[in-house]
Amino acid sequence: MASEDEEGGGGYEWLSSCCNEEQNAFLFLYLIYYVAVLLIGETIFAKPMRLLATAIHELSHAIACWLTCGQVLNLEVYETEAGITRYVGGWRCFIASAGYLGEAFFGGWFVVLSGGRKTATAAAIGLMWALLLSLCYKPNRVLVFVTVFYIILTIAVVAVEWFYFTPCLTYLTLGYGVFLGTFAELDIFNHLILHSIPSSDSYSIYEESGQSVCCMPRCVGISWLIVAIGFQLFSLYVALILMSEECEHQGWMQCLLHSDLELRFDKFEVWPDDWQWKIGD
Repeated sequence: MASEDEEGGGGYEWLSSCCNEEQNAFLFLYLIYYVAVLLIGETIFAKPMRLLATAIHELSHAIACWLTCGQVLNLEVYETEAGITRYVGGWRCFIASAGYLGEAFFGGWFVVLSGGRKTATAAAIGLMWALLLSLCYKPNRVLVFVTVFYIILTIAVVAVEWFYFTPCLTYLTLGYGVFLGTFAELDIFNHLILHSIPSSDSYSIYEESGQSVCCMPRCVGISWLIVAIGFQLFSLYVALILMSEECEHQGWMQCLLHSDLELRFDKFEVWPDDWQWKIGD
């Protein structure tokens, strides 16, 4: 297909076909992780990941509090997979919204960063830094355990990635992303829509709005679910774009902001020939 430059236009065709080997591997493993969450997400086998999701949920509340000039007092995660962030000041509506939506956002961010050694390593460092930060705010025993466990696991995988075998870190980072994003969606549906719990974040929004009809807890939950699903779909789309052959030698912003950016699935191959993919390597 002739490019727009060749035709006298101001740009050229991007992503004329999907999917290459890296994109196939990414989609295949994404699907495996997603099915795994649906199958074991409520079982004891997924408890470590659910505790991590709770920790990210509470950290998202804390980040929103800091962004709105509030003060975080302490963070706690419980064995029941519940958690609490105690704070003073800040914008309560924004802070309450940041829990599930922050969890979904960081899930999507991990998905985008999972495509290469450098970006996956940056994601791993960011996760470890955030977990260490939580230890500065009077964490309970469970949160300390979650922090230590995931820091050791992540450091071990980073070491294996850079000194022994690649691309295991990209697999781990993608797993974090899919699990966090999907748990956010499932928890929003189960806790805010299917069963409206009075102590939930959506009730905080309802109370803060003066019990407005437009901010009924289930309505808030539905809007959050739509946003959470949007985060995952958008992150999946962006990851595929960044792994395309057309973007291989382009910077992220140059690739993403190109006026002719589009993704076509006219040459999709189900079975990948290579399990390694790249973003920004």
